[in-house]
Amino acid sequence: MALLRVDNMTHYFEGLRAVHNYNLILEPGHIVGLIGPNGAGKTTIFNLISGIHTPTEGNIELDGHNLIGHQPHKIASMGLGRTFQNLLLWRHMTVLEHVKMACYSQLEYGVLDAFFGTRRCHREEKRITSKAMHLLETFNVAQFSSQLAVSLPYGAQRRLEMARAMATNPKVLLLDEPTAGMTPDELNRMITIIRKVHQDFDVTIFMIEHRLKFVMDLCERIQTLVFGEVIAEGTPDEIKNNPDVIEAYLGKEDVT
Repeated sequence: MALLRVDNMTHYFEGLRAVHNYNLILEPGHIVGLIGPNGAGKTTIFNLISGIHTPTEGNIELDGHNLIGHQPHKIASMGLGRTFQNLLLWRHMTVLEHVKMACYSQLEYGVLDAFFGTRRCHREEKRITSKAMHLLETFNVAQFSSQLAVSLPYGAQRRLEMARAMATNPKVLLLDEPTAGMTPDELNRMITIIRKVHQDFDVTIFMIEHRLKFVMDLCERIQTLVFGEVIAEGTPDEIKNNPDVIEAYLGKEDVT
């Protein structure tokens, strides 16, 4: 059974068709990429899957459960984590607080425990802090744990956003341009981190990315989206050599 399945998804914004007849089968453990020119509808697809928008037509299932009509926080609790093209970090919270806040979606104590400071509450707080620090270490931002998130270097902020997404224990992680604005050194570090997260956390990854070499190196399968429609899907080699993809998007860009 597909872990994430999208069937015949179409979406209109006030009469403008943004996505047309989109299909996706994401198997457990896979890393799949979505590429295409600016304005192709890639982020719209992520927003539809994660519940920010509701598709005009089509069906979306995560691990056999229908996602249509659920709010984003509910979909996140069902096992879907994501990052955003534009960083969404809270200005007055520390790095550690960002990840702990995401962990609180899975609290195992109630209001009375918190009010009276019960052993259960202290035990859970200790567990959450330990989990958050482990994630910060995984994404190489633990050294910034007490700093405000907005004070971090840009690449570290990107990694923090991924750590926060992983704090909800997702089955599927959606990464929206995870290397945007990064230097070559930061890019290489991100490749290593994504491979480690994929292996150590057994998470399935679906990513949007403009850096083609990054996608070709990481992904087992790639979709190419143009004007809201998939024009090609296949292995990195198949996509790289597809004449329709070359004409519509790749052009002369070096992806070797």
